[in-house]
Amino acid sequence: MINTFPVWSRLRRHALPLSFALMALIAAVGGTHADEWLRYERSPILNGEIWRLFSAHFVHLGWSHLLMNLAALALIWMLFGRMLSLSTWVVISLASMLGVGLGLLLFSPSIGWYVGLSGMLHGLFAAGVMASLRAGNRLEIMLLLLLLGKLMWEQIHGPLPGTAEFAGGAVVTDAHLYGAVSGFVAVLVYMFAKGIRTCSRSR
Repeated sequence: MINTFPVWSRLRRHALPLSFALMALIAAVGGTHADEWLRYERSPILNGEIWRLFSAHFVHLGWSHLLMNLAALALIWMLFGRMLSLSTWVVISLASMLGVGLGLLLFSPSIGWYVGLSGMLHGLFAAGVMASLRAGNRLEIMLLLLLLGKLMWEQIHGPLPGTAEFAGGAVVTDAHLYGAVSGFVAVLVYMFAKGIRTCSRSR
């Protein structure tokens, strides 16, 4: 008898990145029409098209941009996917998406439009590093320092060399900053709440 449970269990464990990849691929197949309706665009959002704060993350500049982001998503999940529950990752993902959208809306009014997973990915990476550090994996301090160094470089000097050319368009570095901050705050709130629950049970 063939036991399909391990396959199903594995797919369920990877449901979040697989879902994100599928939505991004569907948006890519939708082409220009999907881009016009889904991307972050300041004026339409201010006029009530709130869904763009979330849908923008699944639209990309082209296939190279999409593949670059999906590769980064796979790497982040491989490194940190086991650190948090699936439901927690969903909350952190939504918080990162919203943080990027609201950050651009409130603090970067000169940016008219934005697409791509990269802002949210910075949030997932920040959350994963913090969760891994909390679990006692001290080597992740180097990853945290690399993330902070990258964000500082981008704010001072602009995108890392070659990223704009590979992505096929301008890199919105502010989205990376807002995503990382949102992911960091979201995972800290989760850790704080979990700590309170643990203390309550131990009494």
